[in-house]
Amino acid sequence: MKPPHLGWRALARRQWPLVLALLFLGFLEVISASGGEPAQWWQFPGAVAVCALAVLTPLRPFDTALAAAAAVLAGSVLLRIVDVPPSVPIAGGLVISETAALMALIAILVRQESRWRALVAVLALIAVTAASRWIRPDYYEGLDYSGPSLWSSLITGSVMLVLSLGTGLYFRSRDRERTRGVEAEILEAQHAERMALARELHDVVAHYVTSIVVHSQAAEAVLELNPDAAREVLPVITNSGTEALAAMRRLVGTLRGSEVAGHGEVDSTSDLAEDVRAVADQSNLPVHLEFDLTDQVPPEFERSVLRLVQESLTNSRKHASDVSRVDVSVTTGSGSVHVRIADDGRGTRQVPIGGSGGYGLVGMRERVELLGGAFTAGKRPGDGWEVRASIPIAR
Repeated sequence: MKPPHLGWRALARRQWPLVLALLFLGFLEVISASGGEPAQWWQFPGAVAVCALAVLTPLRPFDTALAAAAAVLAGSVLLRIVDVPPSVPIAGGLVISETAALMALIAILVRQESRWRALVAVLALIAVTAASRWIRPDYYEGLDYSGPSLWSSLITGSVMLVLSLGTGLYFRSRDRERTRGVEAEILEAQHAERMALARELHDVVAHYVTSIVVHSQAAEAVLELNPDAAREVLPVITNSGTEALAAMRRLVGTLRGSEVAGHGEVDSTSDLAEDVRAVADQSNLPVHLEFDLTDQVPPEFERSVLRLVQESLTNSRKHASDVSRVDVSVTTGSGSVHVRIADDGRGTRQVPIGGSGGYGLVGMRERVELLGGAFTAGKRPGDGWEVRASIPIAR
């Protein structure tokens, strides 16, 4: 596991329970030393150093563990030089605060470091803990009680080691699961964002590009017969190209975290009927509109309704032939907004230049289903194509 990058405030929020526990144990040792020989205070420099390093372990676990091993060894040598035994050793020759600090240090080390680095550091701590038993003066020397046997000390130390390792492995597993969950959420969010951008590209940019292609084909068809009519199409092509470029800039601005207003782009306003009418006017198709908006449509739903109408009209222009009428109906009722777009295209469905990506219906269905609605699309009896969508607006 990669160690987290912690600041001092984050470290304090994470380590304050350990700080309180070590302060409490240190307080007990101070009380114990206060009633004994003044020389017993020599055990505190090493203990304070180890406790401080245990608190700082999350910053650099491996380096801190090696420093703690050096601090234990230095404290043991100091006690040997002054010939003062530590009060009531717990593991090896370590006092209770040193033992608790090393247990916490090992748990953090195993939680954050790689296996091999953790193994090397834990072995170093075990070695200095065992060495402290022979380096430090014997607390029980001269007492009636000879102290715990070697086997008893080994068992006690092993139990504490297992507790430390188990705690570290448990939190390591929890961190791994949490990381996987976060990665899955990120991937899901990225996928949703890509799908939203794909729908926007298809519904907006492809709409204008299709208009350019259709009018270019029309201009080519009448160029020789009626040059004046061909020239009349050129402003429409220019306008569609400008709108396509503005839509692309808007998408790029969204990706960069800013909004770039699209010149001439139809977007949702407070009047859904007017917005749909503007989309229909841009389509250059014989559109017949019907509105019955007795219920207020929230702004977040208006954009999806506009995209449904826009994409359906684009499909009619791209794929249908001999279209003489396109019915667009937007109504509300029963807590939903109902959208219907139907054309009467006859003959063989046309394949547009450049082919069809096949993503239009997929994108429309995704838009509707993400809002909890129902979507259907298919051929009408006889000729033509029909799209229906029902989106609940009452929550």
